[in-house]
Amino acid sequence: MIGVLVEFFRSPRTTAALTTSGAGLIVIAFTVQQTAGWPGYLAALILLAALLAASLVARRDEFDWNWAILPISLVVYLAWAGLSIFWTSYQRVAAGAFGYLLLVTFVGVYIGLSRDTIQIIRAFGDVLRAVLLTSLVLETLSGIVFDAPLRALNIGGELAFGGPISGLVSTRNQLGLLAVIAGVTFLIEWRTRSITRSVAIPSLLLAAGTVAFTQSPVVTMVAVVLLLAGAGLYGIRRLPDERRQVAQYVVLGALAAGALVAWLLRAPIIALFNATGELAFRLQLWQQVLDLVPRHGLEGWGWVGIWNASVPPYAALTPTAGRPHDSALNALVDLALQLGAIGVVIFVVLVGLAFTRSWLLAGRRRSVVHTWPALVLVGLLAVSVAESAILVEAGWLLFVICCVKASGELSWRSALSRAPLPPSLERRGGAEG
Repeated sequence: MIGVLVEFFRSPRTTAALTTSGAGLIVIAFTVQQTAGWPGYLAALILLAALLAASLVARRDEFDWNWAILPISLVVYLAWAGLSIFWTSYQRVAAGAFGYLLLVTFVGVYIGLSRDTIQIIRAFGDVLRAVLLTSLVLETLSGIVFDAPLRALNIGGELAFGGPISGLVSTRNQLGLLAVIAGVTFLIEWRTRSITRSVAIPSLLLAAGTVAFTQSPVVTMVAVVLLLAGAGLYGIRRLPDERRQVAQYVVLGALAAGALVAWLLRAPIIALFNATGELAFRLQLWQQVLDLVPRHGLEGWGWVGIWNASVPPYAALTPTAGRPHDSALNALVDLALQLGAIGVVIFVVLVGLAFTRSWLLAGRRRSVVHTWPALVLVGLLAVSVAESAILVEAGWLLFVICCVKASGELSWRSALSRAPLPPSLERRGGAEG
């Protein structure tokens, strides 16, 4: 019996199914929470984590655990978030939020360690196709067929008027971000012939249509940034080897400078893409949050992830009717409140390392699949100017996956080690070529 279970959890089909299930569950976390409640959602997530753990144990001989260790910067970030439980005034809430963060992180680590990049792309391609298609079907039923909002899922029934739509993920910005990432994913699937043209073209039209119907200025900004990053990466990959590395570092420097400018000029940037008066709302919210930051400037108020309106200071920041939000609508502002200046510095280092590694790999490796982590990170970082999506749930899952893949393939620890890569990873690298 034990042997049968071990073989089951070692099976590639089981690993693929667990990967798709994990990605799907966290991407539609809002819908599951709304339909099954938080207890039902957490029960599903804990069961999934147990299955993933069993799969890792069954496949433990396939990994060199000294090599496939977590990125140190990620461990430090998680440790700081966990330590905040001890000084926060809402310890029970912080402990629960940190446990949830660990569960989502574990799913991301499992996917990053156990799947090749192309397999991850295929899994997310299937998940995002299903999510976008289901979202449009529900929006069509709500906005055209029945002409009534589906309040349980925060669907306003606005499709007949051209949007905005939010689908299965609560907000139009979140749906738009997923659609933009889906567009990148579908394009790479097509380029690698993972899907046929008859599937690729409708998938790309689905992603583009979803972006359009969100009517989100923030998503428009993210799409523009991704197009520019994709064009730059395409140019770098076409350069001769002797010129490519210099070009990569020049572009990385420009991106770092651009990120700093985007942070300093975040209000004018949002104003540039603003079409619905969101700028004044965000400025007011940011000011309220930043007024609270100095009270716990270094250590923060304590990790909470998604804001909990039942505890201070989030109770005072609860939105007025008609402008729902559960974050500071800016990743660094949110982190400054929750984890203080130390948390912000740790996170910036973590993001910087993950993005630099991903970008260098995307320029150096021949296969187009290696561009996916870099472009996904560009999308997550771009949206962080106006959303905190990178810190929780689907955004955090994607970030952890990209971080683990980049660290595993371009780590200073592996560079210092004289030991060869594990045979399984050598085979993977050759397959991805």
